[in-house]
Amino acid sequence: MSDNTNVMTSGGISDGTGGHKPVVVVAGPTAGGKSALAARLAREFGGIVVNADSMQVYRDLPVLTAQPDPAEMSAVPHRLYGFLALNDVCSAERWAMLARSEIDAAHGAGKLPILCGGTGFYLRALMQGFSPMPGVPAEVRQAARDLLDEIGSAALRERLAAGDPESAARLHANDRQRIVRAWEVLQATGTPLSAWQKLPPTAPGDLQFLSLVVLPERAALYRACDRRFLAMLERGAVAEVRRVLERRPGLYRPDRAPPEGGAKALGFWALARHAWEGSEVTGETVAAVQQQTRNYAKRQMTWLRNQMPDGNFITPEQLDMQFSESNYAGIRQKIRGFLLTGG
Repeated sequence: MSDNTNVMTSGGISDGTGGHKPVVVVAGPTAGGKSALAARLAREFGGIVVNADSMQVYRDLPVLTAQPDPAEMSAVPHRLYGFLALNDVCSAERWAMLARSEIDAAHGAGKLPILCGGTGFYLRALMQGFSPMPGVPAEVRQAARDLLDEIGSAALRERLAAGDPESAARLHANDRQRIVRAWEVLQATGTPLSAWQKLPPTAPGDLQFLSLVVLPERAALYRACDRRFLAMLERGAVAEVRRVLERRPGLYRPDRAPPEGGAKALGFWALARHAWEGSEVTGETVAAVQQQTRNYAKRQMTWLRNQMPDGNFITPEQLDMQFSESNYAGIRQKIRGFLLTGG
């Protein structure tokens, strides 16, 4: 524990925040070093790390989704990691409600909640609020996905246009995920998704956010992405995927895209093909997944720059993606000021 422990009151609120409850956000691209930073800050400030990564919520893929290992989990409290089944769908709204519950629990225990992740639409849903969206019954969701597999995304978009022309015009014919989402909402509620999205969002006005955005130098980040996937293979990612397919033998089909849920994790579908064929992972597969990971990291960095302009941007000073002590000193000072003054 650092010398900042007196900043947090027994109710988890700093008098200097003017009644607002403090939340630290550690955001950044995959393989960028944010998890290690969040864990260190949690140790020093008496915090609880709350997952804000859309794939790390799935319990069957701890290796492939780079979840903290058991030793890291036990060193500081971690929440919302590995709690969902692979076929469960976690929308941004659902995650935001779960995260808010964990934030309130942390404050109630006199702890500092530290959100850690790179899923931008999760963070935006919590920090900026979201329009009220309807729940979709599981049978309606499954029927929509079955129809998508049967007729394809382009044909489904044409059907969508009859009831939700605005969404259909906005979505690309190959955007399977968003097309089927718009279709299932229309089927479940009779109201277009575009109409739901126009309802005013409600931001959590009682929370005060300090955002630390980790943006490494691009070449160093890409090297880290490549190393990470190789490390996953060494730690048993293929066996992890094989165990999933043994429990759910109908999950992988070579003629279809990954279904919603954890099967969309980077590398899962590629490794599932080898497990399904009984073949060894090839260099071509490794290179393809590494490229996919680099592309994803690039998109995350673009989103963070454009959508979190008020964040405190931090670049690791060392080529191995580690923060120097001078980095940490500046981060500590920023958090101290935030907890004392709320700004």
